[in-house]
Amino acid sequence: MTRLFFLILLATATAYGQGNTAYWQQHVDYRMEVDMDVETYRYTGTQKLVYTNNSPDTLNRVFYHLYFNAFQPGSEMDMRLQAIEDPDGRMTEDGKSRIAGLSPDEIGYLHATSLTQDGTALSYQEEGTVLVVELAEPLLPGSKTTFDMEFEGQVPVQIRRSGRNNREGVALSMSQWYPKLAEYDFEGWHADPYIAREFHGVWGDFDLKLTIDKDYTVGGTGYLQNPQEIGHGYEKPGTSVRTRGKTLTWHFKAPNVHDFMWAADPDYLHDTLRLDNGTLLHFLYKDNPEILENWKNLQPKAAATMEFFNRNIGPYPYDQYSIIQGGDGGMEYAMSTLITGERSFGSLVGVTVHEMAHSWFQHVLATNESRHEWMDEGFTSFISALCMDAVMERQRENPFAGSYNGYRSLAASGREQPLTTHADRYDFNGGYGISAYSKGAVFLAQLGYVIGQDKLMETIRRYYREFQFRHPTPNDFIRVAEKVSGAELEWYLNDFTRTANTIDYGVKSVEAVEGGTRVSLERIGLMPMPIDLLVALNDGTRKTYYLPLRMMRAEKENPYAGFEREVKADWPWAQPVYDLVLVIPIDEIQAIAIDPSGLMADIDLENNIWQPGQ
Repeated sequence: MTRLFFLILLATATAYGQGNTAYWQQHVDYRMEVDMDVETYRYTGTQKLVYTNNSPDTLNRVFYHLYFNAFQPGSEMDMRLQAIEDPDGRMTEDGKSRIAGLSPDEIGYLHATSLTQDGTALSYQEEGTVLVVELAEPLLPGSKTTFDMEFEGQVPVQIRRSGRNNREGVALSMSQWYPKLAEYDFEGWHADPYIAREFHGVWGDFDLKLTIDKDYTVGGTGYLQNPQEIGHGYEKPGTSVRTRGKTLTWHFKAPNVHDFMWAADPDYLHDTLRLDNGTLLHFLYKDNPEILENWKNLQPKAAATMEFFNRNIGPYPYDQYSIIQGGDGGMEYAMSTLITGERSFGSLVGVTVHEMAHSWFQHVLATNESRHEWMDEGFTSFISALCMDAVMERQRENPFAGSYNGYRSLAASGREQPLTTHADRYDFNGGYGISAYSKGAVFLAQLGYVIGQDKLMETIRRYYREFQFRHPTPNDFIRVAEKVSGAELEWYLNDFTRTANTIDYGVKSVEAVEGGTRVSLERIGLMPMPIDLLVALNDGTRKTYYLPLRMMRAEKENPYAGFEREVKADWPWAQPVYDLVLVIPIDEIQAIAIDPSGLMADIDLENNIWQPGQ
């Protein structure tokens, strides 16, 4: 072997090794043309998909999601719905699966009828909601290939999120409706079957031409390219609309998204509201006098909501956002949401705030929802609680109280599973809901207790700046928090998300000693925390003591600016009892309390307070 050849081999190996450790993500470009028959609820389409393999791996096969196949009797979604102890009430009727009772003209389906790779026909196998495709030619690192597919589908009677003719009369809620290439990342393929919930997609650009009955108004993901031909409230004022025949072809483009949703109905009203920063909000809702006032009043609240998130997370990166009546509750999609619209005003604002927040925590920060569902649902619940408190002028003492109560109830049940549990693998739906939404929100709120509220909000803004348009992981977030706060936080991520360990600290004893009062605190739960201790005196004076957690290797700033604070010695986790001597006579003490903020998720609050005589 010559020296030159050896050096070339060494350089190649080094580059390949770096490629395995450096961040990368795949890329897709979709071009689709779809014809929708609103009488039969069937559609046909063509899809040209240019797939770029930015990974360091050679790919020999790919996978597509065919989500509509879940809405058939005997599907995995149907089987899970019948087997789980607490099935989703929206998907059952008289205690039975609604999917199980669908007739052939009511089911959903999505099938590829032909598929080629760079002109060569491919072998593929449909396995429920996943299409397994063997490539004609391996896809090498850094290379592109083009898949051409013809497909056909039938829109199911609305059961969950997607579907036709929902209970509020919306004709078409078209989410997860097209053959969608599965994501491949540093963990491999994510070709999860559609069993219950949550999605993961490849970043890319979408170009859709949708042909549908001319009386239907369409809204959703993407920018309309031909408003002068369409009308329906999209054209510029004063322009003439050109329509011919019984159908219209709507042409949408959506850059840098990982999903594409649309909804359509012949009775949609369409309002728009432009924000001061130029973002255009679209509102599409049924022409129903009973909901008209709420949907009109919603619009300034939606504007205030987007402005709140722009300030507290970071600028919304797209030029528009659509709030559309449809679906069966609320669900986030790229540049848009589907929500049910026959709600009280407070509920309508609440679901809008939550789903709009997902435009940051999922559709810009695209975590793998199946693996890290608490990062999109929990982070969204946290920021939407703050937002609702502001836009609805609630001024609640603890906007996250509901999340803490939910988490504590699950922890006390003995059935809690770690947040690392796959979204489909929770033992019961209630466990998933509390874990993803409540405990996920507590993760952030409690982090504010650990590092300070200002540092928490700075962490969120920096996380958004550094990881937008990527697929961040829990470790990415906690590393940002460490950089912002200067604290070591692996212990926090580990115990609160990867285990079911709980926090329980208590005031063990308080007794008079020479020179003052000795307070003995005990760690009862397995999860460590730094401790804020409040001492209230009879004369109205308040003093706080901070007991840093040794493994955190940092101290947070005083969160109680009006109170005198004393920083005491570190508390090592393995030390079960911590003795603190206060230079205060015991008869001057009115009360002693652990964590006066209420932001530490201690599962037993009864032992957190001591008062004389107890």
